[in-house]
Amino acid sequence: MVVSEAVLAAPVRTRTGRVLGSLNKAGAVTAIGAFVLITAVALFASVFAPYPAGAIAGDPGLPPGSPGHIFGTDDNGRDLLSRALFGVQTSWLSALAIVALGLLVGGLIGLIAGASGGRIDTVLMRITDGFLALPAPLLAVAIVAALGPSLLHTLIAVSIVWWPYYTRIVRGEVAALAARPHVEAARLAGAGPVSLVLRHLLPGVIPSSVVAASQDVGNVILTLAALSFLGLGAPAPAAELGADTARNMSALLNNWWIPVVPGVTVGLLSLVATVSGDGINTFVRRR
Repeated sequence: MVVSEAVLAAPVRTRTGRVLGSLNKAGAVTAIGAFVLITAVALFASVFAPYPAGAIAGDPGLPPGSPGHIFGTDDNGRDLLSRALFGVQTSWLSALAIVALGLLVGGLIGLIAGASGGRIDTVLMRITDGFLALPAPLLAVAIVAALGPSLLHTLIAVSIVWWPYYTRIVRGEVAALAARPHVEAARLAGAGPVSLVLRHLLPGVIPSSVVAASQDVGNVILTLAALSFLGLGAPAPAAELGADTARNMSALLNNWWIPVVPGVTVGLLSLVATVSGDGINTFVRRR
């Protein structure tokens, strides 16, 4: 009997697929675990930080590795590890709040537009297009400048420019789901608009919306850090990663760790958020 090479290679491909699938699953679980860990660190920053954010904890300009100061101190003698942890709290929780609010507002508008159709859909999507046509960073800067620099005003500004993206995503998903046979069958069976939305459209929209939101946290963190770097965040001496980087840029050549620690922390937060979003995407698709 002659056995083809394709038949012999099939078990190998199957095993390889299983191994890759296991690795993807393990990577997704690890990424989600990192997301949960960073959230826990942000929530309990005051527990993990060795000193209060604004406390004078040692001599000014201590290098990394100094006794009691793993990341050193800044020019005022404040512990950089403590300020980084409180900066993580501000950036991470603010990003989660903006994404949640944007998903709630934008998702609701997209759900109404996609489920209603007709004039309501047209009006809501033209409003959304109007927001999308504006340069989001400049609009956020203008809003904060008009309201005055503060963390709350920064959150308001970024939230105002962030919701339209979710409106587009949800509206597209709802329009695609509305054309499927099971939704049409429910409509012909006499299901009302509210029942159609809650039982047949909303459950199908949630997975893609969660994935989009999780992958967006890193972008929000970078946006908040950029506004803070420009001086549009909380005023000193509040611990904000972007602001701490900007305020200490003059020390880059002499005491490089003072601006580098908060800058690297921003990069790590964005990286963890992006990888976690990919992990959540893998986990949702596997289900």
